[in-house]
Amino acid sequence: MNGKIHNIGILAHVDSGKTTLTEQLLYLTGAIRRAGSVDAGTAATDSLSVEKQRGISVRTATASTEWNGVTVNIIDTPGHIDFAGEVERALSALDYAVVIVSAVEGVRAHTENILKSLDTAKLPRMIFINKIDRAGSDVSSVINELRQISSQTHLVLSEVVNEGEETAAVKAIESQKFVIAATETLADICDEAADVFLNDGVLSESHAKELIRKEIAACRLTPVVFGSAKYSIGIKELADLLTEFMPSSERRATDELCGIIFKIEHDKTLGKVSHIRLFGGEISNRDEVEIFSPESKTTVDSDAVETEKKPPIKEKISQIKKFSGAKYTDSGIVKSGDIAAVCGLPGAKTGHFIGSLAVSDCAKLVNPFLRVKVTPSDSDPLKIPALAQALSELSDEEPYIDAKWENGQKEITINTTGKIQLEVLGNLLNERYGISANFSPPTVIYKETPAGTGYARASYTMPKPCWAVVEFLFEPMPRGYGVSYHGKLPSNQCFYRYQSHIRTSFNNCLEQGLYGWEVTDFKCTLVGGEHHTIHTHPLDFFVCTPMAFMNGLSQIGSTILEPLLKIRITAPEEISGKIFSEIIKMGGEYDSPVIHSQIVTLEAIVPVATSMDFPAKLAVISSGKAVLSQSFYGYRECRDGLEHINPRRGVNPLDRSKWILFARGAYQTE
Repeated sequence: MNGKIHNIGILAHVDSGKTTLTEQLLYLTGAIRRAGSVDAGTAATDSLSVEKQRGISVRTATASTEWNGVTVNIIDTPGHIDFAGEVERALSALDYAVVIVSAVEGVRAHTENILKSLDTAKLPRMIFINKIDRAGSDVSSVINELRQISSQTHLVLSEVVNEGEETAAVKAIESQKFVIAATETLADICDEAADVFLNDGVLSESHAKELIRKEIAACRLTPVVFGSAKYSIGIKELADLLTEFMPSSERRATDELCGIIFKIEHDKTLGKVSHIRLFGGEISNRDEVEIFSPESKTTVDSDAVETEKKPPIKEKISQIKKFSGAKYTDSGIVKSGDIAAVCGLPGAKTGHFIGSLAVSDCAKLVNPFLRVKVTPSDSDPLKIPALAQALSELSDEEPYIDAKWENGQKEITINTTGKIQLEVLGNLLNERYGISANFSPPTVIYKETPAGTGYARASYTMPKPCWAVVEFLFEPMPRGYGVSYHGKLPSNQCFYRYQSHIRTSFNNCLEQGLYGWEVTDFKCTLVGGEHHTIHTHPLDFFVCTPMAFMNGLSQIGSTILEPLLKIRITAPEEISGKIFSEIIKMGGEYDSPVIHSQIVTLEAIVPVATSMDFPAKLAVISSGKAVLSQSFYGYRECRDGLEHINPRRGVNPLDRSKWILFARGAYQTE
């Protein structure tokens, strides 16, 4: 072995063949004796009972193998949009991705999101165009689609023989053809190749390969290969090209100990298991490591006072294992660039870092836009604490669930991205905890933003001893902006440690605005503040800041924002009129359709609130002949004219007297 490690993510839209490809790679490399079947529930990386029953992956699974002297860690990810959070976290652990696209269905909406997220994360990728043996396979059309939606240059590294037939095969491009294609393609992005091409020459084979590796690692070039995972066509060619051209773990290496926890699971024997990717350093059994929470996503002006850093959690590792699906082996150590499963970190959560935050930028792929209430199926209030504890544990595994419950409440709320995720949660609660739960019909998660520019101010100077004054300037920003924080006052006006308290409290205030929704898309500037050298208590600004925040929203007003979906529909042309009518009824907007061979393809943006029943309606309208794919698009100002209020958790700072008592610990919520 040459000591190189490749951490590969297998990514795609649902039913594109991710798990099947993973099985074939594991079988080819000798990691398993027989390639399992997704449909039969025998896939090595589908270990949950719900995965075997439904024939889909719902959790990220890791498997380790070797090929051409390279250690290959394969991360098989779910393809259904309900589990996009699993994919998002897997991206943080990868060296590169293998993105699967069906040669028949082409590039689906979720695949577009994956490609955009890879761009954001600056991760190289290889495209595997699957199902070339199926009738209707059209690899040329798929390559054209990819070139239209991606800014990267694409280089085809294999050829298809007998496309669309059972006898379909893949062969490598012969040497002379390869150097010509490489020279022409690289000339668009590489000066060295451009000089050779403009002088009517071609690169040598070794030089072409060197430049291909360089441009792939720089995320400017995407290689494309073909095959059929189901029939093991093109799998060896894919494995050879991965180890020859794709970058190793050295590309993301750090000089200090740094790793990310990209998956948490709970094993009956091992307890809590944290799957980590180590970027630098090494850890062994019985080592004590520091665990860091990800940094706040609020954009902060460089002049603003920093928040006080919480000391990292220190915990001791008990065991280190290497996983292959549901099986594992003891390794005792994990070194830089490798992936392992670590036991003995009770405080760890998905997305936390080990050692340092040296690699802390993660791509965003999912936005939960639905919320449901969870109650024990028999409505027994005594079972609510146990249900809340179970959902809290599951939130460690999937943070986007974000289970919320305050002692005394009769219901728990969780976020979700769809019905399949709820079904999986129900199965996990039953199997793992012996709890049967009911889920309410989903409601939409709205957001809110300041309706205009204005000041937010509060003065907390009574009852003594206390003294804190806070004043912000709120300015609305474009959709998708997020939140930014600015401003730094002179220390003699407001001590820097108090300004740090203001900023920390401000970040907490964003969770609930005037109507109880998360507040976003605005710029906040600290323009005023005051402390008293005698009367100010260190916690006074944690009391005052929420009052200022809510006073500001109350005076300026909040605009409700609704979530939107981007949908893509492929259907018989004769029903296009009915589809357009449904989109208009939903308050959606659509682009000009594309019609080819009596099949219409159209894209539209529709509100989540009005489109939840659309998949069922489309199936009826088209008699099951339409294909629908959807992905989260963003938020816009709500247009339905309704007042959407989310019940507030805890005491509202607008109720000044009660809030001060609550914040000072003199009042308890029921």
